[in-house]
This record gives sequence, C-alpha cells and structure tokens, in this order.
Amino acid sequence: MTVAGTPGHGPLAGVRVVELAGIGPGPFAAMLLADLGADVVRVDRPGGPGIGVDPAYDTTNRNKRSVIIDLKSEDGPARVLDLAERADILIEGYRPGVAERLGVGPEACRARNPRLVYGRMTGWGQEGPLAHRAGHDIAYIALTGTLGMIGEPDEPPSVPANLLGDYAGGSLYLVVGVLAALHHARATGAGQVVDAAIVDGTAHLSTMIHGMMAAGAWQDRRRANLLDGGCPYYGTYETADGRHMAVGPLEQHFYDEFVELLGIPELGPARRDPARWEELREGVAARFRTRTRDEWTAVFEGSDACVAPVLSLREAPAHPHLAARGTFVDHGGITQPAPAPRFSATPTSVRGGPAQPGVDTADVARDWDVPRLTKDGG
Repeated sequence: MTVAGTPGHGPLAGVRVVELAGIGPGPFAAMLLADLGADVVRVDRPGGPGIGVDPAYDTTNRNKRSVIIDLKSEDGPARVLDLAERADILIEGYRPGVAERLGVGPEACRARNPRLVYGRMTGWGQEGPLAHRAGHDIAYIALTGTLGMIGEPDEPPSVPANLLGDYAGGSLYLVVGVLAALHHARATGAGQVVDAAIVDGTAHLSTMIHGMMAAGAWQDRRRANLLDGGCPYYGTYETADGRHMAVGPLEQHFYDEFVELLGIPELGPARRDPARWEELREGVAARFRTRTRDEWTAVFEGSDACVAPVLSLREAPAHPHLAARGTFVDHGGITQPAPAPRFSATPTSVRGGPAQPGVDTADVARDWDVPRLTKDGG
C-alpha cells in the first residue's frame, strides 16, 4: 500500500534520499527532489528544528516521510548509517565537521555505501576562513556582490527575501550537484561528496553581469544599468491606487508598442539617448499615476509591450495565466506552488502534505528494511 509521502511517479521515482533535518536551503532542496518523485526520508531531531513554524504548514516538507532519530543517543548514528546504506543521496546542512562529530559524516556513510552521493549544504562552504562562522542568506549574498546590486543608489541595498541566496544560490545548486553526482555514481559505481556553498552558487548566478562589466557594459553601482532599474524602460512604476506595474520592453519593437499604449509616443526617441532617460522616466511615471493598476493591466492585455501588474503573494494564484497552467495548487487546505519543472512522460504532483515529525517511522523501517528504526529494533 502506498502512503501519502511515498513516491508514486516522477523522473526520480526509485531514488532514495536521506535528509538530515535543518532549516532553509537543505529542506527546500530535499523538497525539490521529493517533488520529482524521489523517496525522501527526513531525519528529524527530537523537539523539531526550532524555526517557529507549525510543521503542519511547512510545505518544504511536502512529499517526504519523517522519522525521528536523536543523533546524540547511543544508537542514533547507527540508525542513520542504516538508512545511508540503502540510500542513493544524503543531504546535510550542518557547519563543517559537525556531521563527522556526530558519527554520520561522509567517510562513515560511504564506508557503508560507496555509491552514496553525500550532499553538503552550507553558506560559506566546507573550507575557507569563514567556513566555521555562523551566517544567513543576507550575509552570504552581501559578500558575493549580488546584494550590493539591488536597490536605489542613495539608499541601503534592498533585501530580496531569502530567495537569491538560500534557494537560488543554495538549494538549486545542491540539487544540480547531487543529481550530477548520482549520474556519475550510476555510471561508475563511485559516489562522492558535493560541497554546495551559497557563496559559490550566488556568485555563479552573476556570471553574465561579470562578463558585461568586463566589457564595459555594466557599471559597478546600483540603478545605473540596463537590468537593475537604471533604465527607464526596465523597472516598476506606481499606479493611481498605490500599486505597481512592471515594465520591460527591451527590444525596439516591444518598446514602440509600449510607448504607444502608454500614450507617450512623443517620448519614444528618448530610448536611444541616455541623456534623456530621466525625462523618459518622469514621463512614464506620470502616465502610470493617471490610472489604477487594473486599468493599466487592461490597456496592455494581449500586447507584446512586456508590461505586467505586480501582484502580491495572495493575488498571484488567481492570475488567469497561472491558474490555467496550474502554477499553484491547493493541497490539504494550503495554497502552494506546484512542482516545477514539468515532464511529458513522468509528471509530478504534490502527493502528500508536510511530513509530520516521526509519523512514518514504521513505514520507512519496513520499506527500506531498516528494523533498527523501530523502538524494539525488530
């Protein structure tokens, strides 16, 4: 019998993943693997992770199963090693050296399972002067230069939630890394350690910008460039009701349609003269302030002017395009993003709600043949 958190389909069906519970990018990476069909067993600690979120609402634990193991207990490490022996991938997000001290580091795990891909998720990486320092998303992206790119030039940099560092520079690179290593392990029989550092991934995300800077096409300061709000036809503008529209007609033919629909065709030539950009910006801003966000949305509906309303998190699921695609789904009373990307032959779905700590112990012990997980060991 298949239980809620057990994979039933997806391109990673049959792949087994052990996630040593943490917060932020590690759980999100494991969720992505679970969304893609992997059987992810989250090893929760007694008392939970302590992030103040009711586990029933922590959607980054969807599509997973949970067991509780106290790694500081006498047989705790042995139980994790039993799981690692039967897994394809293990993910941990401790500071460097902690997993080793707990007895579940790469050497111990891979001694039991040489094919194991051991994914390590940290902010600073496994080595370097800051490797053992505490940190969070904002500090990691600050050091890479990416935080300093965002915001107004005469104000402090704007904080992009924890999307840029934790999830884009962290989780996604960890997933790419462990899947690449899994491909190698299946071809050669040899697993390996994947060191996914948020500083590395976030720096990597800025590759194009560094190329533009080297070519003299990007200034190393905020709001002075084509894609950072410095360009008047790539940015956001307030509407009459205090909401906003996003504008991005970079190509000439899109721009022509934009100024025509906005009602400022006389300012069209200002696009090619940076000396007139402030004049253009003021003209665009003045026009957008004459109507509400929804009225402007109707004006640009069906056009190629590359203009869109800026929606809130609660508004986004109801947008006709996202609703038609099923970009968001309702599961267990929680509206949440659907798994992405999409696959023609191995579709994915939200199969189960957030895994509740420890509730799947008996099922995992049976399915993975790890009797030591149960209290009586049998």
